Amino acid sequence: MLTKTSCIVLRTIKYSDKSSIVTVYSREFGRVSYIVYGLNRKKSGVKAACFLPLSIIEITAIYHPGKDLQQLKEVRILNNLTSIYTHPLKNALSLFTAELLYKTLKQPESEKHIFDFLEQTVLLLEQNETQIANFHLIFMIKLSGYLGFEPNQEEKNAQYFDLMNGIFLTYKPLHSHFLSVEMSALFNSLLYLSFESGNTLVLSREKRNELLNVLIEYYKLHVPEFYGLNSVSVLHEIFN
Repeated sequence: MLTKTSCIVLRTIKYSDKSSIVTVYSREFGRVSYIVYGLNRKKSGVKAACFLPLSIIEITAIYHPGKDLQQLKEVRILNNLTSIYTHPLKNALSLFTAELLYKTLKQPESEKHIFDFLEQTVLLLEQNETQIANFHLIFMIKLSGYLGFEPNQEEKNAQYFDLMNGIFLTYKPLHSHFLSVEMSALFNSLLYLSFESGNTLVLSREKRNELLNVLIEYYKLHVPEFYGLNSVSVLHEIFN
């Protein structure tokens, strides 16, 4: 059956001399990979600009459940993103976000609430000109809730955050995957931030990088086959 669905582009890779594979997160089907022909040809009817990381597009295709590669028929851009691809920090954040989503959203199932959250997040990154220094940290916290391991804040007098169990504690856990008192306080502060209020938490370059490393460790403990992100080095370079 011919279907149309809104999608957010996660990754585009060359498959052969004539084709590429585009992996998206779609509103109707979850994660889907499409084979696209002639993407890099000058006279191609499909433009490479449609498949930049985090592009919001509409794909028309015949969808076959369970098939690894779907055949794309038509594609069009739903939202013209410009500053994401021209602003150096936003561009680095888009690469980071797309890679994170590619490595965490693996189910070919409809999760419309996740798609709506991602679409809103991408548009906020596009429109926001000032509150973006902590965007990636806030995004990782918020995404953890959709993935099922949002940090638990029930313990009011906690001093330590237990990364393995996702909870705050008044005592050190018996394993080594926990944060110091100082880092636990900073981590807790992240939980109260929105994308619009991101810069109210003022961080040094070192503390921002440390929090990012903490969040990556947190994801490694809770997401199967999550081994880290290649784009982290780009973010470190941009912030430096």
